[in-house]
Amino acid sequence: MTPMNRYDTNNVFAKIVRGEIPCKKIFENDHVLAFEDIQPQRVIHFLLIPKKPFADLNEFAATADDALCVAFWRAAAHIAKEHHLDEKGWRLIINCGEHGRQEVPHVHAHIIGGEDVGAMLTPSSS
Repeated sequence: MTPMNRYDTNNVFAKIVRGEIPCKKIFENDHVLAFEDIQPQRVIHFLLIPKKPFADLNEFAATADDALCVAFWRAAAHIAKEHHLDEKGWRLIINCGEHGRQEVPHVHAHIIGGEDVGAMLTPSSS
């Protein structure tokens, strides 16, 4: 896994923001971009990213301006409503750092739904 202590300007999400890699865009404004995940884990699986470079949620929470923070959370709710996920429920997941299994060093949220998304964790057998 890539260490989350510095931002990699060549990560896949940075390239998507710059238009170097195409995406199936579902939402965009001045602050954020949302698009379909290329390996969806549920019927609906979108990714929501800020257009500015933040390696992870820790950096985003500590340094993003208020307008961007508000835009990020409101975009998530707007997308859920726009795709009728608010009717039965949906999940927002943000992985952060190595133990959180963050794979791309650009803060991003997974918006999943369209079906029962299952339990967060399966009890382990002891």
